[in-house]
Amino acid sequence: IVAAKRLEVARRKDLVPLARLEAGLAEAPSPRDFRAALERGPGLGIIAEVKKASPSAGVLRADFDPLAIARTYQEAGAAAVSVLTDEPFFQGRLEYLSAIRREITLPVLRKDFILDPYQVAEARVAGADAVLLIAEILDQEALTALVREIERLGMQALVELYEPENLQRVLDAGATLIGVNNRNLRTFVTSLDHTLLLAASIPARCCLVSESGIRTRDDMETLRRGGVKAVLIGETFMRAPDIAAKLRELR
Repeated sequence: IVAAKRLEVARRKDLVPLARLEAGLAEAPSPRDFRAALERGPGLGIIAEVKKASPSAGVLRADFDPLAIARTYQEAGAAAVSVLTDEPFFQGRLEYLSAIRREITLPVLRKDFILDPYQVAEARVAGADAVLLIAEILDQEALTALVREIERLGMQALVELYEPENLQRVLDAGATLIGVNNRNLRTFVTSLDHTLLLAASIPARCCLVSESGIRTRDDMETLRRGGVKAVLIGETFMRAPDIAAKLRELR
């Protein structure tokens, strides 16, 4: 995926050079405070994800309507919305994010395989309030530079890790919104214990977000007791017959 993404970014740069892309920054909507939205409520903040498909599970929702899903998330009490914008592997589109950002008042996260400052500028022009970074696919120089660029453009970086040894790298990069992926990217097995294992090592100044494998109200309570502030949930909602009912159940 990362190799394909590098080629995709190079093609996008050829189509729309960075200088032309950045000319659109002045017209982008003012960023919304992503972290504040997650920490506003008494319980865990829910980042609800708009996600049509994944490489491992295929199409998750046949009746996929990104705008309707985002509206449902807002009405049912989500704190923020994550939008998958990778097209080849997740059947997402950056245009989904732009349309959703115009439609709802919640902060919106761009979730993709971000490797280049060009993608950060794309995110801001599209209306993103936050951008996901994945520690495992970035060296320290790139990780630090991307966190700074995201913040320079007025957005916030949600930096995700799986391997415990990457936690110090994430902190050294200046991240304060830290996501722990509960899915082992080699075996695809998920365990909430992975977040709980790392929680004690994450400074109190940080907002800890647990990602993947969260399916029940009991899962939410377990994570809350472990010091988690927010959760990112996609597949559970995408597979639910009634998305709003499932979201309210988890809240």
